[in-house]
Amino acid sequence: MDVNNQFAGPQRVVITGMGLISPLGNSVESTWQGLINGKSGCGRITLFDTSNIEIKIACEVKGFDPNAYFTAKESRRMDRCAQLAVAAGKAALADANYVITDDNTYDTGIIMGSGIGGVNTLTNEHAIMMSKGPNRVSPFAVPMMLPDTATGQMSIHLKIKGPNFCVVSACASGTNAIGEAFELLRSGRASVVLAGGNEAPVNAFAISAFHNMGALSTSNDDPLHASRPFDAKRNGFVTGEGAGVLVMETLEHAKARGARIYAEILGYGVTNDAYHITAPDTIGPAVAMRIALKQAGSRADHIDYINAHGTSTSLNDSNETKAIKAVFGERAYGLTISSTKSMSGHLLGAAGAFEAIACVKAINESIVPPTINYDNPDPSCDLNYTPNVAVKKPVHVTMSNSFGFGGHNASIIISEYSE
Repeated sequence: MDVNNQFAGPQRVVITGMGLISPLGNSVESTWQGLINGKSGCGRITLFDTSNIEIKIACEVKGFDPNAYFTAKESRRMDRCAQLAVAAGKAALADANYVITDDNTYDTGIIMGSGIGGVNTLTNEHAIMMSKGPNRVSPFAVPMMLPDTATGQMSIHLKIKGPNFCVVSACASGTNAIGEAFELLRSGRASVVLAGGNEAPVNAFAISAFHNMGALSTSNDDPLHASRPFDAKRNGFVTGEGAGVLVMETLEHAKARGARIYAEILGYGVTNDAYHITAPDTIGPAVAMRIALKQAGSRADHIDYINAHGTSTSLNDSNETKAIKAVFGERAYGLTISSTKSMSGHLLGAAGAFEAIACVKAINESIVPPTINYDNPDPSCDLNYTPNVAVKKPVHVTMSNSFGFGGHNASIIISEYSE
């Protein structure tokens, strides 16, 4: 690594690889096929016994075998959230055809977002302490439960030694991680960054906590239709798990190594509501979108597709609709919008990464995934949410929004790449 080449900015930033483990499939392509076919990833919970809790449904990752990626010892010392992240990271690196060497390892970084980190480890080890005593708590509990457990494990397994940290901003974490990677690359502080999000919150504690605050759908008897963003009968989000990783690099670096370029990141906006710890505001999200659009410049004059935060909660969906109208005015009614959370559920800190990948695929395939389960129009949500069926159309420029508890707002602009 030639440190004298750092801080050359501003650089153009492109996406050259993607990896995804999700409720719809354990690859980008299988997930994408699920999205454009309107497939729901929701079902009855299998990861733990739900007999003593009220919520019985979630969007679980299916068929994920840690033994395909790790030794038995490695698996025991990694929370599920880290296992998913490393698997997605390996897939993204392979997709980008980028090999880590002694020459590039310090010029390659990792920035991941996670809202609650290794919550499975935390709850499991607490149960052990209460039943067997404090001396039985695992010495690996702390490094397994920290939110940055995934970035640390990714660096070890992928041999990446450059900038490495975790963004924790609730449900905006994944988008913030991508945005911060964008800024890191623009400034010339790295040539390549793996960025995205990871989460594995399908356990009794996390689901009970979200349910008790009134955030989750209670449609236990109809899981396939439980997540219904923007629909008048929406009654909460569905908890999801997964990990998504983008390989992002400066255009100069990508061209020099002959990389395939999927798309380009043009802008990133980030704000906070300073309003309420859980209830959304309208002004903060709107300002974040405006900042992203301003940084993107004239190439973002026409947004072809917005992947909305669209959680399927009453306040979020109506407030995001208001924010989009505030930014785009009358043009809002001509925008194509959808919430892929209708199919994936809410992946919390991984949601932004999942949705950024959906935007890239929409650009590459000229297809907008739908918002499924949109059957009952809501007067407060009166835009075009691509109801129930994917739409074929040219997609040149996209916006992806993420809003999190704590008032966190993040918006990124992803476009097709052109010289």
